[in-house]
Amino acid sequence: QVQLVESGGGLVQAGGSLRLSCAASGLTRYAMGWFRQAAGKEREFVAAINWSGGTTYYADSVKGRFTISRDSAENTVYLQMNALKPEDTAVYFCARSNGGTASVRNNDYNYWGQGTQVTVSS
Repeated sequence: QVQLVESGGGLVQAGGSLRLSCAASGLTRYAMGWFRQAAGKEREFVAAINWSGGTTYYADSVKGRFTISRDSAENTVYLQMNALKPEDTAVYFCARSNGGTASVRNNDYNYWGQGTQVTVSS
């Protein structure tokens, strides 16, 4: 059974930074993604990275501010979030894809973490 455990969320002022981590076993061959869900809204794609770390995708709303990376030796995926805005407030979820290719689609991910809350105050 694959378990994904996110950490690193919290409360930060606008303009600040946070780094989210997602730890799990058996991540090496799979693409990974970060998604978020704000209160009253649908879950949306944030960032994705392929199995090797050589390809990344970002939502337009976070491009240039967020960076996804992975450490295969540590079985951990990171989301570095800089220049945070109040509209980034959401529960952030880590997800493991069903293959090695990075994807922006929810349906391409078959394992999800419990989520970590990120709150950005203005």
